[in-house]
Amino acid sequence: MRKNFLALVATLSFSPCLLAQKIGVINTITGAEAPIGENITNGIKLAEEDLKKKGINLQLVWEDDTGKPQISMSAMEKLATRDNVVGVVGPYTSACSNAVSKLAEKYKVPLLIPAAAKEEITRQGLKYVFRMNAPADKYASSLIDAALSLGKPKSIAFIYENTDFGTSTSKTAKDYVATKGIQVVADQSYPKGAADYRSTLAQIKSKNPDLVFMVSYAGEAILLMRQSREVGLQPQAFLGAGAGFTTADFANERAISENVISCTQWTQDVNWPGAKEFDKRYKAKFGKVPSYHAACAYASMMIMAETAKNSGGDRAKTRDALKAGKWNGVMGEVQFADYDGFNNQNNHQMLVQQIISGNYETILPSRFATKKAVYPFPKWK
Repeated sequence: MRKNFLALVATLSFSPCLLAQKIGVINTITGAEAPIGENITNGIKLAEEDLKKKGINLQLVWEDDTGKPQISMSAMEKLATRDNVVGVVGPYTSACSNAVSKLAEKYKVPLLIPAAAKEEITRQGLKYVFRMNAPADKYASSLIDAALSLGKPKSIAFIYENTDFGTSTSKTAKDYVATKGIQVVADQSYPKGAADYRSTLAQIKSKNPDLVFMVSYAGEAILLMRQSREVGLQPQAFLGAGAGFTTADFANERAISENVISCTQWTQDVNWPGAKEFDKRYKAKFGKVPSYHAACAYASMMIMAETAKNSGGDRAKTRDALKAGKWNGVMGEVQFADYDGFNNQNNHQMLVQQIISGNYETILPSRFATKKAVYPFPKWK
């Protein structure tokens, strides 16, 4: 009797369903991209709460890559070999995600990237790398299509940071406008962290473009728009490719952010299951408006943790289950598919939004629209 009891206790103690799922998180917690990294952290914390309600206990191993690829790679090595995690959620930036992707494949650790856009990340034929958010080509096409539906732009200027995210997104946009007959009149990259863009913006102004397409993280997005106003750059539309153009900090700069059009992976207005509730909970808990990065991170952790538990904490089985699974939640329908040269890529619906009266409002697709777009961009006050 005692032997049977002890055997039962041992079985329950080591049952994969009862053990905490050990999952790594690589995120930019400090450094220049920390404001967006904070959204990712907060989204994961909300997922942790909901998973606990479902009886799924997590042992999260957090790693701060500070936005630097080399540190991100070291974090991935540690998580895969020393910490022996079942899977990893992250990193945030395209440069870091691209850097760790081959390590995930090397160590056969499922990697679910929540919000990095560089196309190549899921175009390498890697079996253990999955991505939640839409890649860079969707950022470009959704914004250009929006501009074409609102007016008749004939020319466009590009200004973007010379990072993986900036160059990848702007390249897909340039390729796309070529198919639409829109002339590129300026193509300017800038070093990340620069303090003054006025001379570059003045050169763009001299070309009188109908559209100005910007790709930037948080800090530079505000500075670019502030200095655009200073030099009097006046296109029909400013198009911000996600990232820094989708944060609460950017929207709060109403003198320069009002009427800027951007693309996003998520808004609180969508009818995806739990999206509105997620928005309310986030605001109540953190006192801030969530960006799409928070929703991407929440959904990524929910999927990774539930899949890991159902797979008994086995990496290969978790990978197979991620590949075969389908989910429907705050990010809408999620499935990691192979298409158009992508592998394990969620074919996510992008949304186009505009800051109207200080708030992000969805303007396209029409079935998600909450407000009519303001077009063309009004004269600077």
